[in-house]
Amino acid sequence: MDTLLFNVHDVILMMTSYQCLLFALLLTAVRSEQKFSFLLLAAFLVTQAMIPMDTLISYGAGVRQWAIDTSPNLFYIFGFAYWLEGPVLLWYTRSLIYKDYRLGRADLWYLLPFAAYALFEYFTYFRFDSTTKIAMLQGYTPYGESLLNLLIGFGRELLRLLFGVFCLIEIRNCRRQMRERYSNVERIDFKWLLILVWGFVLLRGWAVLVNVALTLAAQWDSAVDFRVMGLASNYTVFILISAMIFFSLSYASMFEGIDRKSATSAGVGAASGLKGGAEVENKPAVDTALAERIARFMETEKPYLEPSLTLEQLAAQLNVPKRNVSTAINRHFERNFFEFVNHYRIEEAQRKLVDPHCVDLTIMDILLDCGFNTKATFNAFFKKLVGMTPTEYRKEEYRKQNLPEKTASVQ
Repeated sequence: MDTLLFNVHDVILMMTSYQCLLFALLLTAVRSEQKFSFLLLAAFLVTQAMIPMDTLISYGAGVRQWAIDTSPNLFYIFGFAYWLEGPVLLWYTRSLIYKDYRLGRADLWYLLPFAAYALFEYFTYFRFDSTTKIAMLQGYTPYGESLLNLLIGFGRELLRLLFGVFCLIEIRNCRRQMRERYSNVERIDFKWLLILVWGFVLLRGWAVLVNVALTLAAQWDSAVDFRVMGLASNYTVFILISAMIFFSLSYASMFEGIDRKSATSAGVGAASGLKGGAEVENKPAVDTALAERIARFMETEKPYLEPSLTLEQLAAQLNVPKRNVSTAINRHFERNFFEFVNHYRIEEAQRKLVDPHCVDLTIMDILLDCGFNTKATFNAFFKKLVGMTPTEYRKEEYRKQNLPEKTASVQ
């Protein structure tokens, strides 16, 4: 009982694993409309719990010998999580940004590297008896790692990094498609998802460097200290997981995804809005009659005053297929739906800001009346289109018209 199994670095790994498992268990008990997303997040956390255990068993001096004496089958089994982490993170990202997302057959292709690694480990380790396994494990040192195993480890880290990049691409595409369908994009909050994905992308990039350092040390006796680099990664993962637990439920519950199928169809309309070159020349002529009808409808009926106006709603009011409406907006007006609607809102705000009957309205009152949800979006659009802030514009127009100036609060 006097044998020291753990040092402080080992304790960090154990704490990371424990909090991941505990949080995953809590997520499975949450009742929410986003139950599927929470289950995928729980699965991702389970992989994050297994990876520190693999590190602990493989590199913790006291724990490694204890695992050999207890059961050699404890080795490499937790390492399967490395190959599952990326696909699960991608599925979770998609489930969060697309509210109609469900796993399909195409998603299972992402598990091929996991299946290949499982076969490799079976034929090189798990098919042998315990005595043979113990002989393979005794005397192990990272500096004696074979080139094949180093290459597999390097490929594994690159694959994890690649899945993180896939997640960022999905988020970027979703944000672009949102602007093709929604007039207010504040309804979908990307903060939590971006924190999660960027955090793990940076960590996986660092893991690639750690693997390079290990390869240099094992094959060419490099002086690069991969152990210190690995320890830094372990502590950073612990901090990131702790932040995840603190922010995830609050941010995820505020996140409202979009329909994946309709987003894909909206993306077709967006693609038709490319300017210049052969792309435009190969497109059919713009339906100017439809474009004029849309403009007239916007000016007379003012649907943009509805803060939650979407492309589908506008198309339904016009009784025109939403794909045609999206194409007309992108190609004739050369704007996406978000910019198109908010352009009309800014024009309405300009009228109200100089209307003597609206002198008692604050700028906040006006922006809400015009269909905006937040002051930040309103101010950014106003400055972009008008060239000055709403307050500056109101003062300037009052001065030109010799109207009595009344300071209006933006609060």
